[in-house]
Amino acid sequence: MRGRIGSAFMALGLLLLLAAVALLVYNKWDDYRAGRSAAEIQAALESAAAENETSRSTEQVGDLLETIEIDGYEYIGTLTIPTLELELPIMEEWSYPGLKIAPGRYTGSIWTDDLVICGHNYTWHFGNLKYLEAGDGLSFTDVNGNVLQYQVEEVIILQPTDVEEMISQASGEWDLTLFTCTIGGQTRVTVRCSRTA
Repeated sequence: MRGRIGSAFMALGLLLLLAAVALLVYNKWDDYRAGRSAAEIQAALESAAAENETSRSTEQVGDLLETIEIDGYEYIGTLTIPTLELELPIMEEWSYPGLKIAPGRYTGSIWTDDLVICGHNYTWHFGNLKYLEAGDGLSFTDVNGNVLQYQVEEVIILQPTDVEEMISQASGEWDLTLFTCTIGGQTRVTVRCSRTA
């Protein structure tokens, strides 16, 4: 009887270990896939912007952001974070399915200095935001080629329920805010930036 119980626990332990390994492999594959998808979209975005260069306006009207459609999603531009060696396409509106492809606009605009961008914590998306430091530079290039420069002012942790603080603080103090979930989704790594040019 003891032998059967021991064998059952061994089998259960082995099964749980295999499940953990399978989950780890899936997460790594999903991270790789997301990075590859973002790179492919970024290349398509650059190509589409170059093709439409002559037909696009360089003057911004109001706070609206022009978009380019790629594979059924609208993109407003590119976020470049040299410290993290990232260049990411940014979707016009965030959605859970969209975050598997690229970060998205949560609220605001570059033209009203209150843009908030959310992204998945994939390594090749926003997973390394926690490593940014005050003074690090980044830029946002819209689909018309307008480049806005920013500087990181602070990196803070917010609770998932601090949506009001995320939005109100962004519209009042910060020109650009980036955020992502921490591993496990318990908190949000939030990067506050001010515009420098």
